[in-house]
Amino acid sequence: MKKNYMIITNNPLVPRKLNDEYTVAYMDISYEDVLKEVRNRIHEGHRLLSHPLSGSVKPNETPYKSVMITERREAVDEESLMIIENAIQACRKFVFKSDKYKPEVYEDFQIIDWTLLESAVASADAW
Repeated sequence: MKKNYMIITNNPLVPRKLNDEYTVAYMDISYEDVLKEVRNRIHEGHRLLSHPLSGSVKPNETPYKSVMITERREAVDEESLMIIENAIQACRKFVFKSDKYKPEVYEDFQIIDWTLLESAVASADAW
């Protein structure tokens, strides 16, 4: 049985870690583009379930982001919209410099994002 939420992510580790019970929208896009995709879905009536800037990892410190939103659509949630718009503005203040990291470091970035998401998934599943 599918959960009542979905995950929007650019982290290739997330769909590999989660089984068919979860709806995962994986896209090979930037951190900021993940936030914009979440914003688009909020405009469609989905609501934020995890904070788009969760953890103490700034957008310039990782290329990966995973955000949980409701599966069900309702009226546009103004609070979710305000949070995601603020997150997009904050993201624009930072630039991730991919050239300063070795390729193997990207696996670490994926694990950091996964760990933050895993905690949110565990909380959501406990409800």
